[in-house]
Parts: sequence; structure tokens; C-alpha cells
Amino acid sequence: MNPLLQVRAEGQQIWLDNLSRTLLRDGHLARMIAEDGIAGVTTNPSIFHKAISDGRYYEEDLARLKSRALDAEARYEQLVVPDVQAACDLLHRTFEISEGAAGYVSLEVSPELADDAGATVEAGVRLHQAVGRKNLLVKVPATRAGLQAIEELIARGISVNVTLMFSLAHVESVAQAYVRGLERLVAAGMDPRSVMSVASLFLSRVDTLIDRELEARDARSALRGKSAVALARTAYQAYLARFHGEAFAGLRAAGARPQYLLWASTGTKNPAYSDLLYVEPLIGPETVNTLPDATLAALLDHGHVERTLEHGSEEARAQLEALADAGFDLDAIGEQLQADGLEQFRKAFSALLELTA
Repeated sequence: MNPLLQVRAEGQQIWLDNLSRTLLRDGHLARMIAEDGIAGVTTNPSIFHKAISDGRYYEEDLARLKSRALDAEARYEQLVVPDVQAACDLLHRTFEISEGAAGYVSLEVSPELADDAGATVEAGVRLHQAVGRKNLLVKVPATRAGLQAIEELIARGISVNVTLMFSLAHVESVAQAYVRGLERLVAAGMDPRSVMSVASLFLSRVDTLIDRELEARDARSALRGKSAVALARTAYQAYLARFHGEAFAGLRAAGARPQYLLWASTGTKNPAYSDLLYVEPLIGPETVNTLPDATLAALLDHGHVERTLEHGSEEARAQLEALADAGFDLDAIGEQLQADGLEQFRKAFSALLELTA
């Protein structure tokens, strides 16, 4: 059986961490949805920069847009919104069959707005309206200002993919913002079934940073290569307690959905580790794993699928406790990684706007 379909049978959605007109117009994305059960698509500035700079289907539209009195960001949005709409349309049947639990495409607000809650909300509303599809997720970073924007967007009935989470503290604060937004939405008489959110926990970068320090201390440390999976498994236990416990019961009864955890940054950086390190140990229901092309191909080629996410929860907690005992401040590491990730997104977005200037 196709490993991707096996993963879906275990309750986890596999999303493609890529989008381009080549994927759309040559039929690759449609095939992956039909044959492999791909249930969503994520994008970011780096993905669109590669698509526009390498793709053969953008030249004519880009030349037309450059002839108009638009700024670079407006040109970029007009260039990629049709791609996002097309992907949403391809996934609409998935969206319908799942009753809104799957079939989403993510489009990110400018990373330059990460510290401005009001501007993030304004951009999120604009993108939501421009795409005009129910299965769009507006992508917002989990910064302090981003948390305010997430609550506001959810309260307005706009679905959100929260990006750049690297710690349990991020997971907790994002879940709280989501619940606050739902409470406001329900209080305003709106239907919470129309809203979806995923919370994207970045994994490989956690191991890269922690392993570097562990290796500097002791190259044989038994703690290496285990931090990100431990973080994800512990976050999932917190997810179950929050969204399947009494605190969420009222919102669930009203039709509200849990905020699914999404495993991001799942391409293995260290060649000494399995190329499915952030896939095989993290398969479980009500989760999403968004895979870059190489990791998706590895899963299809040699992936072993079983429900693993709830295995080893005690060992996961022990790993995080051992790191704390060794002097690692995991919350501070999360803040550092978020700042680094945001800077990378800003650089990619700046390079992207150079293409459309």
C-alpha cells in the first residue's frame, strides 16, 4: 500500500511543502492529491522565490505586472494569488469530504509585519479576501504581536496557520490565542465550524542547534538527535489534554475544531540521521506533517508506517528534563530559533520582492 495513504489511514494528514505553476499546470499536484492523498499545501517566501525565479510559467505575467503602477509587494501578491486559488480549487473536494478538517493551502503575511499586530490583521484580511476560498489558511508567525493577530483573525472567522513555533511555551501561548479567538467568535454569534487552525512546530532546526552545543561538550552524548521528536511528542500530549479535556468541551460542543499540531521543518539536516526522522516517529491522529519534495519521496520509497506519536511519552519528557538539567533553557532556545527563522523569512521575502520590483 502507498505509505502516504497508510499515514492518512492513521489519522495524520500529509501536506506538500511546496507550490509552483509547474506543479499546477503540469498536473503534478493534482496527481499527488488523487493518488497519494496529499491533503494540503504550505508555502513561504523561499518557496515562491524559487518558483518564480526558476519557473517557466511566470515570465509573461511578471512582465505584464511590471508595466503597471504597482509596488513590488502588490505585484508579488497578484502573481501568487492565482496559484494559491488554483491549489485551493484542487483541494476543494478534500475540504468538502473532510467537512473542513483538511484540504487547506497556506499563504503567509509579510514577515516584515511580525511585530505589528494591527498590520498583520490587515494583511491577513486582505489576503483572505483576495484568495476568496474557504480552504485558505492565512499564515502568521507566533511572535508576541502575532499572538494578538491570531486571536483577532480567528475572532473574525479567518482560518490561520501559525508558523515559527519552536518550544512548548510557543505551543501553549498559540493554543491560548486560538481559544480566545474562538470564544470571541462564538460570543458574537458566529459558527466556529467555519474556522480551522494549525500550529506549526518546527523540528529539524531544534536538533541542529541543540546538537551543535551537545557535540561541543561531548561528541558521544546520548542526548543528540532526540530533542525535536521529544518536543513534538510532549507537545502532542499537551494538545490531547487541552483539546480533548473539559476546558475545551463547551467550544467543542458548539462545533469548534481543535487546533491541529503541524510538524514543520521536517527535512533532516544531519546526514547521519534517518531521512524520515521527523516523519516515522510522529504519526498520529489529528496532526499534519508538511513535507518538502525530498522527504515526501523518501516516505514513498521506504517509509515504515505505524501509529507512533503516542509512543515513548515518558522518554520524551525525560529527554527534555535531561536537557534542562544540562543547562539548556528550551524556552530561550525557542525564542532564539524564532528570531533566526523570522530573519531568514525576511531575507527570502526581500529577495522575492527584488524579482517583482
